[in-house]
Amino acid sequence: MVVPLLVLVVLAVVQVGLALHVRSTLVSAAAEGARVAAVSGGDTAAGVARTRSALATSLADGVVESVTAARSGVRGVATVDVEVRARLPLLGLLGPTVLVVHGHALVEG
Repeated sequence: MVVPLLVLVVLAVVQVGLALHVRSTLVSAAAEGARVAAVSGGDTAAGVARTRSALATSLADGVVESVTAARSGVRGVATVDVEVRARLPLLGLLGPTVLVVHGHALVEG
């Protein structure tokens, strides 16, 4: 009676750990892509390519659905926003199934 409960708790801990690892990897890659797109002379396509290459060697590569980048402004300051949409790898059917993260960087003058 205790063993099934223990297995359930262990699987829940593994699920949370996997979800946090994937989220952290996606955020890091999105931020790197935004920095590449924001450098002087950089463009959003270079940011998307850098984000995809940063994810290519990670565990999160298989779950990425889309990567987009756009220039925008926040209070008059030019920025680049990289958005990564991914499926959240779940062991069970509970919890969110889509993860959306953003990376931001200030555009160099």
